[in-house]
Amino acid sequence: MNMQEILNAISEPIRRDALAIIWDGGEHCVCELMARLEASQSRMSRHMKALREAGLVIDRRDAQWVRYRRNPELAPELAAVIDAVLAAEKATQRKTA
Repeated sequence: MNMQEILNAISEPIRRDALAIIWDGGEHCVCELMARLEASQSRMSRHMKALREAGLVIDRRDAQWVRYRRNPELAPELAAVIDAVLAAEKATQRKTA
């Protein structure tokens, strides 16, 4: 994983919103992300694939569900970038609300 892949992956707003949910440290299934982000299954799966390929999340199959969680092997300096982006996104949303 490199910085350009990560920046490309988080450039899409719905991916940042999904990361904000996943970044809590828990596991989240696609169905939960779909409901919370009002996205179709195919759209959500496509976005999660981009986050997985960038190395930001990992997945595991649980029967018919796919569950995602934060990649525990993500380098601390890259996790700090994501933390900063998510904090900035949250602050921006508060100012416009």
